[in-house]
Amino acid sequence: MAHQHSPRFLKIVDDTRKRVRETDVDAVKGRMDRGEKFVLVDVREESEFAKDHLPGAIHLGKGIIERDIETRVPDVNTEMVLYCGGGFRSALAADNLQRMGYTNVISMDGGIRDWRGRGYPLTSE
Repeated sequence: MAHQHSPRFLKIVDDTRKRVRETDVDAVKGRMDRGEKFVLVDVREESEFAKDHLPGAIHLGKGIIERDIETRVPDVNTEMVLYCGGGFRSALAADNLQRMGYTNVISMDGGIRDWRGRGYPLTSE
């Protein structure tokens, strides 16, 4: 059930993607399996996070991430991988974090939809 996004929204996402680093779900899963250290941030709505999310993820919804990031992740050099439903909101959030001085932010293209589609583990805890 693909969500139909408006052309203007897609235009700002496409523009944003020129400025942010992206990765995909397979690369993130591989990094998790190898025990690599990074902060995994779910930027979806609280109700989406409560339903299910990637293991080890923290929740900082797109609506509040800029307000709360410095408390949750004070070191601007911390590596963070952001994800959402499909990779659009996470790209927008990554762009704003970069504008705030965070230097190691990556958006997970495909989001939880691709993660779920691959049968990778999810949790609701």
